[in-house]
Amino acid sequence: MDRRTGTSLARLGLTGPDAHAMLRELGWWDGDVPAPGCEEIMWALARSPDQGLALRAVERLSATPQWAAVDRALRTDRGLRGRLFATLGASAPLGDHLVTHPDRWSLLADTPERRDPPPDLARRTANLLRAVGADPDAPPPGTAGGARATLTGPEAVDALRIAYRDELLGLASADLAAVGDPALPVMEVDDVAAQLADLAEAALSASLAVAAAEQDPPDELRLAIIGMGKCGGRELNYVSDVDVVFVAEPGGELTGAAAKLAARVMRVAGEACFEVDANLRPEGRNGTLVRTLDGHVTYYRRWAKTWEFQALLKARPIAGDRDLGTAYVDALSPMVWQASARDDFVAEVQAMRTRVVENIPSDQRERELKLGRGGLRDVEFAVQLLQLVHGRTDETLHSGNTLAALAALSGRGYVGRDDGANLAASYRFLRLLEHRLQLQKLRRTHLLPAADDTDALRWLARASRIRPDGRRDVVGVLMAEWQRNARRVTRLHEKLFYRPLLAAVSRLAGEEADAVLSPDAAKARLKALGWASPEGALGHLRALTGGVSRAASIQRALLPVLLDELSHSPDPDRGLLAYRRVSEALAATPWYLRLLRDEGAVAQRLMTLLGTSALVPDLLQRAPEVLRMLATSSGLQSPELTRDPAEVAMALSTTVARQATPEAAVASARSYRRHEMLRIACADLLGVLEVDKVCAALNSVNEAVLSATLDAVLRGEPERKAAVAVIGMGRLGGGESSYGSDADVMYVCAPAEGVDDHTAAKWATRVVERVRRLLDSPSPDPALTVDADLRPEGRSGPMVRTLASYREYYARWSEVWETQALLRARPIAGDRALGREFTALIDPLRYPADGISASSVAEIRRIKSRIDAERLPRGADRSTHTKLGHGGLADVEWTVQLLQLQHAGDLPELRTTSTLDGLREAVEAGLISGEDAGELEEGWRTATNARNAIMLVKGKPGDQLPRSGRELVAVAAALGYPAGGDPGEFLDDYRRITRRARHVVERVFYGFTS
Repeated sequence: MDRRTGTSLARLGLTGPDAHAMLRELGWWDGDVPAPGCEEIMWALARSPDQGLALRAVERLSATPQWAAVDRALRTDRGLRGRLFATLGASAPLGDHLVTHPDRWSLLADTPERRDPPPDLARRTANLLRAVGADPDAPPPGTAGGARATLTGPEAVDALRIAYRDELLGLASADLAAVGDPALPVMEVDDVAAQLADLAEAALSASLAVAAAEQDPPDELRLAIIGMGKCGGRELNYVSDVDVVFVAEPGGELTGAAAKLAARVMRVAGEACFEVDANLRPEGRNGTLVRTLDGHVTYYRRWAKTWEFQALLKARPIAGDRDLGTAYVDALSPMVWQASARDDFVAEVQAMRTRVVENIPSDQRERELKLGRGGLRDVEFAVQLLQLVHGRTDETLHSGNTLAALAALSGRGYVGRDDGANLAASYRFLRLLEHRLQLQKLRRTHLLPAADDTDALRWLARASRIRPDGRRDVVGVLMAEWQRNARRVTRLHEKLFYRPLLAAVSRLAGEEADAVLSPDAAKARLKALGWASPEGALGHLRALTGGVSRAASIQRALLPVLLDELSHSPDPDRGLLAYRRVSEALAATPWYLRLLRDEGAVAQRLMTLLGTSALVPDLLQRAPEVLRMLATSSGLQSPELTRDPAEVAMALSTTVARQATPEAAVASARSYRRHEMLRIACADLLGVLEVDKVCAALNSVNEAVLSATLDAVLRGEPERKAAVAVIGMGRLGGGESSYGSDADVMYVCAPAEGVDDHTAAKWATRVVERVRRLLDSPSPDPALTVDADLRPEGRSGPMVRTLASYREYYARWSEVWETQALLRARPIAGDRALGREFTALIDPLRYPADGISASSVAEIRRIKSRIDAERLPRGADRSTHTKLGHGGLADVEWTVQLLQLQHAGDLPELRTTSTLDGLREAVEAGLISGEDAGELEEGWRTATNARNAIMLVKGKPGDQLPRSGRELVAVAAALGYPAGGDPGEFLDDYRRITRRARHVVERVFYGFTS
């Protein structure tokens, strides 16, 4: 050791100003060097996780009468040195306990008892029963004639607290021994957890003995305490609530006595040792604290939810009447192993896991050892899920212990051996960190220190036996190991359920051959994981992974993660079928699988899209390049996904203009539209575009396709006999197209010089009819249906009119509904000058200077009422019909249009074809309150969003929301609701929003007063 004091103490980690003085006072330091015989003491102190904390505790201990014996033992007892300094530097509360009870130092000494096997449950129970004055040789507390304490009240609580801390001190010192001296034995974390569970059992038995002495229950009353959670699984933490369920016999008049006894057990144990949590009982905290065995069985048969059976997986008798406890487990265990056959089994389990993660504060998620991504709960969740799926037919999986169950799953081929071993290793590492964090202050925590708290991280690393590796200090090694294990848990969790399935269908050799499931087991797993057709899913997997091609090899590597992502989507079966079809269609595309393999975000987003939408895979097979856009930004705010509609229209027009024939031009335009529809759909489903921007983008591309097609047809005409303008109507004119919208239009022409009106109109009709046929002709690309039924006289009227013809018609025969329809008229293609002339012609009609008469208002209201009554499809639900339902699109749009007809003549700001713009201008003009406008806007957005979602999910237009089933789940997911959540929440929100909008419509449009 260095002869200079400062350097020596610095090497020991003792850099505080008082360290030298304390060491001299203890007699361990002499001048500049350790005192004779104290070199090993100093090195043991140097290995303590916190040398300063350990030294201060020793200084306090030196003031006790037992110090002389401790000091002598430290000079000769290597085990005592390692255990004492490691414990004092790892846990301040245990140091306090030792200073308060200095005679307990012998619990850390290297005695013959310590060299024996660690205390078993019987020895610990006897120690704690003796502490409260109960006879350990008597029948167990809670049984007829069971042991009762002689100490009661605060005296019993104090005695039990001290005895419990003594046992904890002995166990913790054995756990930490190798930290203080690497030559001492290392306790595995699962052995520590099992002994902590034994200690909790012993404490509950002692608490029951105290409660029985205080309550004096009748001899015939039997009470069993069932361990749940980590205690039930014999994997308890140093500081944890102990989850229990109470069962008592007989019932009847003794139920009240049993409840009082159980409540007192919880209070004694809570004051002396740990919190006792009985909230896993039937009906939770609102349920009866104690039930009879029949009462428990009845509840679980009739009312229990899936998560309650999952919780019972760890149930075991831990205190009280063992025969009654065993009967409880025997009665309920068969129900546990049938839980995976319940409807929506996996969805319920996954939803509970999701809710837990969502409740973690955002600033703590990256530091959560237990609940965060790649944390302990991911391992426990995966193991329990596989147990419940395969435990129905395989009793070897019936274990409440996570590591034992994982070993059984691996041994039986349900999990690959390497995967199982790696998962177990990561679980042990994370549990070790958790144990050390809880020992520090004996507080329940699962949170790693912040990244900038290097002192706390250094302490944790030293307490966890982490050493520097030559390139990094202990903090760097700790962080690297934690991140590596968290990533490994995440990766294995994603593929754990599916890798053996792939082995089952692709007959792989080598490392995966140990995890080949039987066909029945493979189907059972797929069914439990949410696939409605396991046989069909296995067929898709065979097709994707069969053979020895490079593509099959990549698919085998990709599919565990992809299938996990799909299982969280609304319709995994459809998603897997879509993935197979897309993969087969893009088999010759060299970058497709490479992109999915190398860009994890692309694979995740693609599965979300395929498992939610029927429209996306149909579009994707002929527009695969859109997949690249999913990788351009981790935040999804990529310029490619959210392109400017004007830029898109310009690019489309330029591309189409290069084509030599109208047919080639239209094929190019429709292909471009497919690409754009897919891009917009992806951005919509991934939450990048708001609904008004979705509509604007769809509208822009539809306009561009119409314009480019008309231009291409006109270029192919040998002689132009008229100028033609296309007037957008309806949602197209309003700039509010949805995925399934037709292109509502009217046509106007102006004869060329020397051409009469009739000839011009006939020629223009032939041109626009050709445009319509080209856009609606059979093609792999989606058709754009052009609908001109809003023209004067409807289907019976001429397809194309001149300005003069329109002027005459509107002057002589126009009806109020036609005037209303013109509110959305806007030139969108063809001759722009002619379009402006048409606009000038209709403006006086749709924006009358004096507004409209009371009779016209009444007529509009009458027409609307008739539409509401007659056009709603038979069997439709008016509360969830997005177009004609209460508070839906028609309600909001007609309300805005009525305000425009009444006031736009005086208010030029109201002269817009957009519903939302018109609504905002109406607020500015004081025609409607901001609150009412807000309700209408929210109703319009909600209905439009829902209508788009129906098209995205079903692949075909629809106005009626699904009432139930996977389609409703998918629609809700497309609108941002959790895929595993209750879709009824979405329906409730939709009805509430549209109901409020309807109330405004009734007042503003219909003039009703409340």
